[in-house]
Amino acid sequence: MYTDSQQILDSIFLSYNKILIRLHNLGLTTKNGKEISHMDLRKAIDVMVEKHPTCRWRSEKIRSRKYFVLIEGYYWLTQVYFQKEKYLIDADIDFFKLRIKQYEELLKIEHNENWWNENMDIKQLCQYFNRQDITVRKAINKMCDSDFEEYKFLVDNKVVIASKGVEWICKNVFKQKYLELLEKYKMELTELYIEAGYPYDNFFWKN
Repeated sequence: MYTDSQQILDSIFLSYNKILIRLHNLGLTTKNGKEISHMDLRKAIDVMVEKHPTCRWRSEKIRSRKYFVLIEGYYWLTQVYFQKEKYLIDADIDFFKLRIKQYEELLKIEHNENWWNENMDIKQLCQYFNRQDITVRKAINKMCDSDFEEYKFLVDNKVVIASKGVEWICKNVFKQKYLELLEKYKMELTELYIEAGYPYDNFFWKN
């Protein structure tokens, strides 16, 4: 029988075994429709840590010979990794947008996604998205084919993309960049959440 203190801890972080039980109770399966095994879970958490190291969702392995995962990391597993309705990148983006909204509401902070303020030429776009010239030009063509040709114009015979176009390309083509921006902002909110006295990456000497 759970004690109140254990219930409180379970609302902050979970062991691998407890996560596995919850995943089974939710009826979640692997992409092949098989029951999630401990090995499947370990692989999923390794992916989680590799993709989002700044989120600090997994504890360090110190005294005990096991890890714990923050409840936010558990939600990522259920809403991103083990879901089957969306592409992983799209589910990841939706997850961070939802977490941002929840943090902003809790902290009473007005949403401000003011990340695209400058027009960019192709060279600047290549640097911003860390992509080759031909890849960026294909992204611009995709934007124009989607009826946003007004975001593209010439300055001294150089192709320039308006800030709104940079935003469109980020959200619709180079989605990994958008995810990185969302994660960075989410962690800024997380630090404010911690400063407000809420527990985040605190494993209360269990690990």
